This record gives sequence, C-alpha cells and structure tokens, in this order.
Amino acid sequence: MQTIVTIGLDIAKSVFQVHGVNAAGEVVIRRQLKRRTVLAFFQKLSPCLVGIEACASSHHWSRELQALGHTVRLMPPAYVKPYVKRQKNDATDAEAICEAVTKANMRFVPTKTAEQQSGLVLHRARHLFIRQQTSVINAIRAHLAEFGIVAPVGRHGVEELLNVVADPNDKRVPEIARACLSAFGAQLRRIKEQVLEFDRLIRAWHRSDEMSMRLDEAPGVGPVLATAVVATVADPKSFRSGRNFSAWIGIVPKQHSSGGKNRLGNISKQGDRYLRGLFVAGALASSVTPRSMAPSIALGSRPCWPGGRPRLLLSHLPTSSREWSGP
Repeated sequence: MQTIVTIGLDIAKSVFQVHGVNAAGEVVIRRQLKRRTVLAFFQKLSPCLVGIEACASSHHWSRELQALGHTVRLMPPAYVKPYVKRQKNDATDAEAICEAVTKANMRFVPTKTAEQQSGLVLHRARHLFIRQQTSVINAIRAHLAEFGIVAPVGRHGVEELLNVVADPNDKRVPEIARACLSAFGAQLRRIKEQVLEFDRLIRAWHRSDEMSMRLDEAPGVGPVLATAVVATVADPKSFRSGRNFSAWIGIVPKQHSSGGKNRLGNISKQGDRYLRGLFVAGALASSVTPRSMAPSIALGSRPCWPGGRPRLLLSHLPTSSREWSGP
C-alpha cells in the first residue's frame, strides 16, 4: 500500500470513516472502522497528518492518536462544511475533512488536556444543577399559585412557600398537593447542597492553578469565570490580541459590511455561550462597584470610569498572548 500522508477521520459513536491520500493527493484508502479497531488501525500506519472535526469526543481521539505519533488537527465543523461535495454521508464528510486539514488558512482548535476537560465537566455539571434548581423553584411557585399562595421574588420568598408546605395545619394546601410539593422541597435542598459542593471544588481548583489566580486579579473576574476560561481555552497563545479573544466568545459587533461601508450591529453571540454569560455577569458586577471600592486600572487608552461610573473594558482583561504566556 502506498504511503499515506493525510487522513480525514469522521468520528462517531460506533462507526468511523477514514479517507487517506498520498503526497500527490491520490486516494489510497477509503473505509469504515468499528470503534474497537480505530487505534489498532492507526498503530499500523507511519506518522501522518490526521484531521478531525472538533465535536463530541474529538479531544479524546486527538490525545490518543497523538500518543501514537500522529499529528492531529481539530477543525470547527462549520469550516469543514464548504468542502463537502454534494450529498451528506460519512464518506463525503471524511473526504472533506481530509481536504480541509491541508489548507494553509484553516483555523484549528487546540487539543484540550484531560484536566481541562475535567474542569469543563465540573462547570457544565454546576450549570445543569443551577438550571434544575430554577426549574424546581418555578414549579413550586406555579403549583402553589393555583391555590392562591404566592410569595415575593427571591430566595426568602421560596423559603416562605416551603414553610407553608411543611405546616400541616395550613389547610390551604390539599394533602396530595402537599406530598408532591414536599418532594419538590427535598429535591431543591439536595440540589442546593450539590451546587455548594461544586462551588467548593471550583475554589479548590482555582487556588491550585497559577493562570486562574492571575485572571482573578482582573476586575469583574472571580474563581468561576477564571477557572472557566482556563478550562475552555486550550492554548491562549492562539489569540493574537484581546480583541480576537473577544470575537471568539462573541462579544464584538457583528459585521454586515459591503461596498466600503462598515455596518456594525449587535454583538455576534458566537462561540461559547456559557463563557460569554460569565463575562457579561462579571462586567455588570464590576460596573456597579462604587468608585472607592473599585481597583485602580491603568490599562487602556480610555478612562476607566466614563461618566463617573466604573466600567469594565475588554482591554483590562489579560487576554492577549503576551499577557497569557507569563513573564
């Protein structure tokens, strides 16, 4: 068999598709692989360039193939799609990946380490429990409202409703409804305990990571945002500037320019929604900080407090490759 120099690997749960070409670009191999035979197949090959779409489990396979001596490049699926010819199937996807990975102007996704992915699992689990907590609270409020029992918005209002449910002498709540709402209350308490445990793990990880501690020095950045950035950004040096990082998480204006006229709209909202939400929350928290309590910031060409109010500018965040790479 001719020497394979480039492979496009379309990954999935069980069936993988391989498309390999030689140095002249001629197709050498085109076949399906079962999940259990993927590593054995690549062990038999000499080191080559392997392209994979950056999707579920892609970072795992990237680490496994790199351990075998191959050069692995992950690509956003949106950048691979233009190279798909006609119909959509595994074979054409693998061929498109094989062609896209050789382009000089292609943008690649750095491979995350197992520790970074563990941090993402922690953040995603915490976020899921918080959404479940909101869902349970809304259910408690909605069900009690059917019996004319309402409470003010906020944590104390929910506690008042749970006290009503726990009081057997309150005849406004039927016994069947009380049993269901008691189950909701017990579930809510368990969720809150688990969220607090996740917060403890995040703080412990934050204190043990040097880059996370450096990010925490910026205004509006706390342990949750700092650890989320460290876990999400595999290679900070891949960003040429802080603006590139801002565009990556979708907090720069969306362009619709033509004919030499620049038309800028609202923020693009592209990239990681969770990370973008944390940045917005941090900026809002910093903007309401009194002047006497806010830290002095000398970065940026504009004043830090326009209009007499504190303001968190993106230029204040250590997002450039120079600041990320350390002294």
